[in-house]
Amino acid sequence: MKLNQKSFAGSAAKAARECRIFYFCGPDEAGASDAANRIASLLGDAEKVEMSGAELKRDPVRLADEARSVSLFGDKRIIHIRANGDDAFDAVETLLSSPVDGWPVLIVATSATDKSRIAKLLGNQPGVMVAMFYPPDLKSITDAVRDMGDAVGVKINGSLAERLARASGMDTRMARSEIEKLALFLDASPQAPREATAAAIDEICATNEDDSLMPLVNVVLGGDARKLPGELARMREMGLNPVGLLLAFERRAAQLVQLAARMGERGDVNSFIEQEVSSNRIFFRDRTDLTAQLRRWRGARLVRLTERLTMLHRTLISDSRNGELALAQGLAEIARAAVR
Repeated sequence: MKLNQKSFAGSAAKAARECRIFYFCGPDEAGASDAANRIASLLGDAEKVEMSGAELKRDPVRLADEARSVSLFGDKRIIHIRANGDDAFDAVETLLSSPVDGWPVLIVATSATDKSRIAKLLGNQPGVMVAMFYPPDLKSITDAVRDMGDAVGVKINGSLAERLARASGMDTRMARSEIEKLALFLDASPQAPREATAAAIDEICATNEDDSLMPLVNVVLGGDARKLPGELARMREMGLNPVGLLLAFERRAAQLVQLAARMGERGDVNSFIEQEVSSNRIFFRDRTDLTAQLRRWRGARLVRLTERLTMLHRTLISDSRNGELALAQGLAEIARAAVR
């Protein structure tokens, strides 16, 4: 069964019933992880067994052993694997050769696509689902936010849903967490729905910088060279997905392109940004960062920025093993260009 982010929602229940191996890949790592959680919830309560692709690369037989093993208390098990590229290939190949179906296996593969070796290996195998998640657009994430709200009894209008989508860095996992907090704050439920308000979002939604990718985006595009080493260190410490992080840069660059087009030949960036905030076209907390970035990235410089990000994206997709190093080098180059 082959799916993508558009067909997944309508086919998830069928996949959970019919498949035992689930492979989630694509540049939208957040969407892939959220989909894996959805399948896990459909499979029901079970003991969660977590493994990494690096562990399975060292011990390829372990996955098949775990899938066949019996829980100490006789509970149902679900095997969750966080892979990087094709590092779990040998383990998946061994699993497929096992004569016993075993427990369900969910694989979230960062820096991989439906053209990866594992995806090709799984191919049209019976009882297998391969789902590819492409970079999300603002409309689809906004719609997803509203659907998430409806599921827990929080009614969210279009502008607030878009605000949550932007504030969560287009990450559906973070957006879901914020909506769950909203439901608790509003005492909402499907049986007793409540209307979300801007005041409620201001009151409880996360403002901690480490909750998003934007601090690094703002440091690089703002040319703040002094903070760059610390942010790159945080990127490594938190294990931020290189492709997911680069998508945040691409979304901000696209936003700057739109702002530059609306601004035209006007020279007063401050006044223009204030107008955009007043018109609710940009989030008020982004005012300072967008002002600084729009001053630096306009015209030919903005064109070169988007081209550089596109080239960097291709590099990450083609060489997943060195993705973190390539991204760090690329971001350092962009930060130096922002200073000039």
